Amino acid sequence: MILLDIEGLGASVPDRVLFSDLDLTVRRGDRIGIVGMNGAGKSTLLGLVNGDIAPQQGVIRRGRGVRIGSLPQNPVLGPGTVGDVVGGDWRGAAALDRLGMGGQMSLPTSHASGGQITRVALAALAAQDLDLMILDEPTNHLDLDAVEWLTQWLNQFDGGLVLVTHDRHLLDRVTNRIVEIDAGSAHHHVARSEHGFSGYSAYLAGRAERQRQDEVAEHTRRALAKTELAWLRRGAPARTSKPKAHVERALARQERARPSVTTRSPLDLDMGMTRLGSQGIELAEVSYRFESDPDAHRPWILDRVTHRFEPGDRVGLVGPNGAGKTTLLDIIAGERSPTLGEVRVGATVRMSRYRQHADEFDPAQRVRDVITGGPSDPTGEQLELMKRFWFDRAMQFAPVGTLSGGERRRLQLLITLAAQPNVLLLDEPTNDLDLDTLRALEDFLDSWAGIVIVVSHDRTLLDRTVDELIVLDGSGSLQRHRGGVAAWLASRARTDIGDMTPSIRPPKIASDRERPRSSDSGDDRPRRSPSTLRRLLAECARDIARHQHERADLEARLAATGDHEDLAAIARRLGEVQSDLEEAENRWLEYASEAESRGLGIASDLG
Repeated sequence: MILLDIEGLGASVPDRVLFSDLDLTVRRGDRIGIVGMNGAGKSTLLGLVNGDIAPQQGVIRRGRGVRIGSLPQNPVLGPGTVGDVVGGDWRGAAALDRLGMGGQMSLPTSHASGGQITRVALAALAAQDLDLMILDEPTNHLDLDAVEWLTQWLNQFDGGLVLVTHDRHLLDRVTNRIVEIDAGSAHHHVARSEHGFSGYSAYLAGRAERQRQDEVAEHTRRALAKTELAWLRRGAPARTSKPKAHVERALARQERARPSVTTRSPLDLDMGMTRLGSQGIELAEVSYRFESDPDAHRPWILDRVTHRFEPGDRVGLVGPNGAGKTTLLDIIAGERSPTLGEVRVGATVRMSRYRQHADEFDPAQRVRDVITGGPSDPTGEQLELMKRFWFDRAMQFAPVGTLSGGERRRLQLLITLAAQPNVLLLDEPTNDLDLDTLRALEDFLDSWAGIVIVVSHDRTLLDRTVDELIVLDGSGSLQRHRGGVAAWLASRARTDIGDMTPSIRPPKIASDRERPRSSDSGDDRPRRSPSTLRRLLAECARDIARHQHERADLEARLAATGDHEDLAAIARRLGEVQSDLEEAENRWLEYASEAESRGLGIASDLG
């Protein structure tokens, strides 16, 4: 069944074409991810599909009677309460609970924070019977548990899906097609199910192959242009003058950039670092609570926390929304004083903070004025800096308010790193950034010598950049965990991953394979001994680490190779490894759930 048909669609902004002649058909079961550089037109495309923007070129046909639900990047809730928005359907209430907003149906929408608005809008979609969902950056403002729920929900949705997201883990697990908007053109990458490809893996392989072909074509074009130019400059024997106009046209052809691939140079984030001595940051018996906090059952956001951040530490702060992650960054940065305790900062520490929201800029201020600190001409170094961060001359004069969300975040990243800090505090740095910028950020952090403290729900970023997780669970204490994101999620799991379905579907009778192995389930099979569970969990941990290592190696090889046959073989193996990794993670969850349901307390021992 065709849900949506787009033919010859085009869109432009005053200084450039975003895309043209875009064709796209969405059928039931299609799960399409839209990717591209910041400012490429991804959100514009979704706005056209939703009907929020009138097409400048082309036709959009929606199936008769097709029920479409959408989540814009900055959703707006109507008046009333959360319950009014979500409605009375049990699925909405269950989704709110899984998104960390259980029991808040009476909250007025006017009092909801930005993150709460996104979660309420998602829950409202979950409560509807939809044929097509259009989601723009749905993981923004979600914690890791909520992203895991979102992944499960989207995998169980049997309609069509069009999704813009920077979350590679979500793309890899949910999509079967990727549409890449690059240099004004749309490129389609379709998963090949017989090889176990996800849409994201197909996109990685397809993009690498396209870039290889473009490089070959560009080399050929330049060689032909040089030959033509040499001939024109020599001139024919009978001529008395050289054809100047023809020479100029040949020169232009030689210098013209190829239109089929983005020509930006790699993003270079390295601006140097202030020397960091042996003393970093120490939290000594730090406690904090809001003076106006009415919750007598949990008055302390942080309760007698002691921790030392030393040079070279790369720490991820994770936990549910409201557990105090941003508050802890405030205290470390000196922007909030602890209620009790002390924060000791080394004499050589220079901190720079990347905030969760890029709203500190005046929308009327020009990009160049943000860099210079006022309406003055930038220095040569500042001009070079803006070019390094992909702000060309036209964008340097653009008001900040005209930038896309991702472009504003890139400007924010520039300001953060320009201070040459030796301690980086990153609060949800992946929100709105494109995939190329994310890869550049990860590569930069991978070799950066200072202290990194990052709050993020992005599993790929955390797996690549941090050595240790600090978990805030809302009780006020900190827990250190070295097992990675998958291990941490598994240690918290109370139910098998398959048992997440009752939160969005009516309960069903479990098969023998799905039924929990406990004495209360009626399953007469013998329970595993604690030693057996410990061994199985250890085996899963080793399998997960091995698959993650191989996946990282394959992704690096995929980006480096230019051989067509190697690309196909590596991408095929990448799909297999991803499947093996998910299977190992699911087995971990099963064993961890069994251990915790029996009160054995051994799942977390592996961290």
